[in-house]
Amino acid sequence: MSYAKRLWALDSPTFTLDSGILMVGATGETTIPMPAYLIEHPKGLVLFDTMLVPDAADDPERVYGPLAEHLGLKYTREQRVDNQIKALGYRLEDVTHVIASHTHFDHSGGLYLFPHAKFYVGEGELRFALWPDPAGAGFFRQADIEATRSFNWVQVGFDHDLFGDGSVVVLHTPGHTPGELSLLVRLKSRNFILTGDTVHLRQALEDEIPMPYDSNTELAIRSIRRLKLLRESADATVWITHDPEDWAEFQHAPYCYE
Repeated sequence: MSYAKRLWALDSPTFTLDSGILMVGATGETTIPMPAYLIEHPKGLVLFDTMLVPDAADDPERVYGPLAEHLGLKYTREQRVDNQIKALGYRLEDVTHVIASHTHFDHSGGLYLFPHAKFYVGEGELRFALWPDPAGAGFFRQADIEATRSFNWVQVGFDHDLFGDGSVVVLHTPGHTPGELSLLVRLKSRNFILTGDTVHLRQALEDEIPMPYDSNTELAIRSIRRLKLLRESADATVWITHDPEDWAEFQHAPYCYE
């Protein structure tokens, strides 16, 4: 078994929103992170998600309109995905692989920064992003996708071992969107499953509760159950992207897991 060398959780902007958006039956307000993750492997540098549009750190209303104020966006220049990659000593051109967990606007804002990279997305995701169901259309910013039309996109409707050594495995976990992906990262010290938006809160994982705006509730619950099984079989820690408890428990860049 081979391993990835290092994993960073890039520091994150936050939204404050109604918890009922994140999980059926939840109440009250929750402040959630929106991180991206950088993984160093001997054969490449992998970015899992790209957070918000970098320019929104300076002028969130210009980029996201009233949504920025409505969701209480907190976002600094230091948290821009490009600035954080550079702060860790890399150039943007060093990123060889970009994995889009899905294409909602809080994950797709920096896609345009990496035209040289190979992109991975779940099967059916790009078409859905450009022509979403009305109930979830507000979660997409189509300008983020349009900017990448000429990029090298690979659509996967299955699990994919990125480097062929079991260290970075793209997991097909549809339901939140048609092409939702998670990521298994094996390090020497521990294994992580990065969830994207396959699940949003710890309670939703343990109790198998979907999000109200999932594109397919049945598939969403099936994928949540799959994460729980993989947690056991891969001896992995599940890192739920938007869960504030996970964000408080685990360490963030410049700290790295090895």
